[in-house]
Amino acid sequence: MNLYPIKFTPIFKEYLWGGTKLKEVLGKEVTTETASESWELSGVEGNVSVVSNGELSGKTLQELIDTYQGELLGESVFERFGNKFPILIKFIDAKLDLSVQLHPNDELAKKRHNSFGKTEMWHVMQADEGSKLIVGFKDTLTKETYLEHLKKGTLLEILNQEEVKAGDTYFINTGKVHAIGAGILLAEIQQTSDVTYRIYDYERKDKDGNTRELHTEQAIDAIDYKKKDDYLVEYSKEYNSSNNMVTCDYFITNYLNVVGTFVKQLVNRDSFSIYICVEGKAQITAGEHTENLNKGETILIPAAINEVSISAKDAKILEVHI
Repeated sequence: MNLYPIKFTPIFKEYLWGGTKLKEVLGKEVTTETASESWELSGVEGNVSVVSNGELSGKTLQELIDTYQGELLGESVFERFGNKFPILIKFIDAKLDLSVQLHPNDELAKKRHNSFGKTEMWHVMQADEGSKLIVGFKDTLTKETYLEHLKKGTLLEILNQEEVKAGDTYFINTGKVHAIGAGILLAEIQQTSDVTYRIYDYERKDKDGNTRELHTEQAIDAIDYKKKDDYLVEYSKEYNSSNNMVTCDYFITNYLNVVGTFVKQLVNRDSFSIYICVEGKAQITAGEHTENLNKGETILIPAAINEVSISAKDAKILEVHI
């Protein structure tokens, strides 16, 4: 069977900070009162995405990888990652502040958790007025100074906060302390990993009156204590072009602003491609297959597909590949 553009059923996650924007802004079919995350494309064990369109409907992403290998992933990607899907795509709705956290690098994550590290990026889709992200420290710190602030409960005083608006994009290296603030809806692109070290949670309690676990000891050796202004992503927004946003060892992300029809050549990529619609709507055509891609939807283009045509009145799309 010839592979085609594949859509998946979202996997919803509920945490104490979630809101209603996944349903109200992105049109997700959320059945609970609130929802925190929509996992759009996941190979995480226990949370593997299931195909929702076409002849492969009902198959899991893992079954597709096991069957099609390099045809789906790209030969070089399959050689590098085997049957593990290397990217996790999410939409996140923060009605309340998320905990302050960080992620270990590959070496530490492998040693401690037999996992990939977690390099990630955020693209803000909507933000209430005055909404902020925490990204890194205000100044370079010593480990001792950090622990002193943590002990005194003054950690927020040393964290760098950035007010955000729709379209702002941030790259989060492993080791960088970060948090999504209240009022922000964003798309997250990351390495496939669910390893997070939570270092501060505003002393909040869940519905059962319990505080959430902190990972104070594990985090100490994983934190990057240096002040680095390497997080804000500058990118052009030229129409009908792949405008590069982020290029790193784990993924490449481009910004597409499609007006009319944009034909994208993929023949030399040797990687799957992911299209995430963050504004407007589009049609994705590969050969005889056409799929609608609405705001808040994600589609996977197998590596075996050499060309796609994207048609839209005015759509803003994130394009991700390895």
